[in-house]
Amino acid sequence: MPARRKARKRALDVLYEADLRDLPPAQVLVTYLDRIEKPRPDHLDYTINLIEGVAKHLDRIDELIASYAEGWTIDRMPVVDRNLARIAVYELLYVGEIDDPVAISEAVELAKQMSTDDSPRFLNGILGRIAEFATR
Repeated sequence: MPARRKARKRALDVLYEADLRDLPPAQVLVTYLDRIEKPRPDHLDYTINLIEGVAKHLDRIDELIASYAEGWTIDRMPVVDRNLARIAVYELLYVGEIDDPVAISEAVELAKQMSTDDSPRFLNGILGRIAEFATR
């Protein structure tokens, strides 16, 4: 698995736990980092960047997801999908070195592995529309 995909998977783990336990992602991140054996993997810096970035911009990210998720509210989305979308939207809007198609395809690939059969298509649609908006 490529390093950035591993970083996204780790970020998903933390954001998923924070979401389920209704805790701030930064608090869950601290305990998550304590559990990782040393030496820590190189991709951990990107994981931390993703978690902190999503947490910092969560209101704006959720606003965009909600407005482009036709017929779905944020709360009705599966927790995995919601947090994969958050990571991808953060990358689309705030991480210049990640191309939009890469951010989208990475979210779709993780959804194929970790979510429902409908999730990859669902995420691809939402993220594609948000990417279009972001490039205007």
